[in-house]
Amino acid sequence: MASWKRDFASGIVVLGPILITLYVIYWLYGLAAGLTPGLILNADTLEPLISGSSASAEQIREQIAQFFRVITALTVFAILTFSIGYLMRTTIGGLVERLVDNLANQVPVIRLVYNASKMAAETAFGEQESLQKPVKIETWEGLRMTSFKTGKVTDDGREVLFLPTSPNITTGYVVEVEPSEITDLDENVEDALTRVLSGGFGDANHRDMDVDISIDEAKTSRTDD
Repeated sequence: MASWKRDFASGIVVLGPILITLYVIYWLYGLAAGLTPGLILNADTLEPLISGSSASAEQIREQIAQFFRVITALTVFAILTFSIGYLMRTTIGGLVERLVDNLANQVPVIRLVYNASKMAAETAFGEQESLQKPVKIETWEGLRMTSFKTGKVTDDGREVLFLPTSPNITTGYVVEVEPSEITDLDENVEDALTRVLSGGFGDANHRDMDVDISIDEAKTSRTDD
C-alpha cells in the first residue's frame, strides 16, 4: 500500500508542475490572442496560401492568423520592454520613473496596487544584486525563521528585514532587527525561497538525510519504540 502511494506521489511531483506550466502557457496565449486586434493580420489575407471556402479552411486560416498576431504582439512588447529598460538607465528615464511614481502615489487606491505590483516585479525580475541575502532571526527563544535583507537601515542602526510567510511568500512581516541578532546563511536567494515556498521540504536535497521513508514506515517505527 505504501509503495503505490509513494509512486503516485512521485508521479504527481513530476507531472504536476509540467501540466500547470502548460496550462499557464495556454492561458497566456489565449489572453494575448484575445487582446491582439485583427488588423495586424486578417485571416482573409492568407486565402492565397490556404485556399478553400469550407469551414475547416476558414478555421485553419484564422488559427494561423491568430498565431502570427500573437507572435507580432509579443515581439512588439519585447522591443518596447527592452527600450524602456534601456531608457531607465539614463537620466531622463530616472526622471520619468519618479514622475510616474509621484502621479501614482497621488491616488489612494492606485497607490497601493501600483506599489505592490512594482515591488513584486522588482523582486521577481530584478537583477541578482537587488535581491538581498537571506538570513535567519530568532523570533522566539529557540525558534529561528528565514528572512531577507531589504538593504534598508533605520535611524537607530537596525536592519530592515522582510519575513515571508509559507508557502505564500507574497505576504509577511517587515521587522527591524539589531545586526548582532542576525545570522547570515551560506546560501543564495533561490535556495531560501525554495525552502519557504515548499514549507521546508525543499531544503531536503541540500542535506545529508534520508527522506525516502513512507508515513506508514514512520508510524511502525514509533510503535516499535
